[in-house]
Amino acid sequence: MNYYDYEYTRPIEAKGGIRAASRRGEFGSNWWAKRWMQTLEQFRIGARLSRGRSYARRGQVLKIDIRNGLVEAQVQGSRKRPYDVEISVRTIGPNDWGRLRQALVEQPVIAASLLSGRMPENVEDAFEAVGLSMFPERRDDLETDCSCPDWSNPCKHIAAVYLLLGEEFDRDPFLIFRMRGMDREDLLGEEFRQSAQTIEGPPLAPEPLPDNPETFWTNPLPALAAADLGAATVPEMHAALPRQLGRFPFWQGEQDLVATLEKIYAAASQQAAGVYLNQAEP
Repeated sequence: MNYYDYEYTRPIEAKGGIRAASRRGEFGSNWWAKRWMQTLEQFRIGARLSRGRSYARRGQVLKIDIRNGLVEAQVQGSRKRPYDVEISVRTIGPNDWGRLRQALVEQPVIAASLLSGRMPENVEDAFEAVGLSMFPERRDDLETDCSCPDWSNPCKHIAAVYLLLGEEFDRDPFLIFRMRGMDREDLLGEEFRQSAQTIEGPPLAPEPLPDNPETFWTNPLPALAAADLGAATVPEMHAALPRQLGRFPFWQGEQDLVATLEKIYAAASQQAAGVYLNQAEP
């Protein structure tokens, strides 16, 4: 079969695939996810991404694995055997990562944000200050391959992976660092923490133990019971901590986990408030 004779065929319905959280509109909402999409558009492949929208939203992508400089995926197409997709990304070398680490340490606000799990927008300034780019800069920084017979690049299978990567970056922006060659733990490890702490100032002295050892073991509940704890109110936002975790990596469940947990948290809050007000049994 000649590649130029390739015709559109309906894909086989996939079970247990990765479904995009976005049902319409853009993929990803945070600035770094949007920058990823802008990067692809800059390489003049943004228009071709529309080919992968239905695949990404229908769950045709079966799995995605992000490693240093490499993204591997399987996409269910029209043939029984899923297609293999590979996206090779030009990585940043170890010496350059070292220079970047030092530049980040010297900017306490950026360092503190990164250590707390946030991705400040001015982090790109730190990259540029040492002559690097957080995202791929040139079209040849991305090399893609798909085992499907479609000659175009990106084909709809690659495009679907690109879109799901944008959503996954939305959840965990540090995957961008991994894709460029450095895991979050390696970049922001103990050495980084200690260096950032040294620049910010000496650590706070530990709180001393009480002179009387018996007070350490004193039950605080009676004192709490006597205190005015205020009115018991059910929080407006449920499952706040799971919300901070975001979606699980490339979630493949039929239902959204956080949305399911929110219902459980809401019921637990109502029950707890009732117990506190002596209006319900524990």
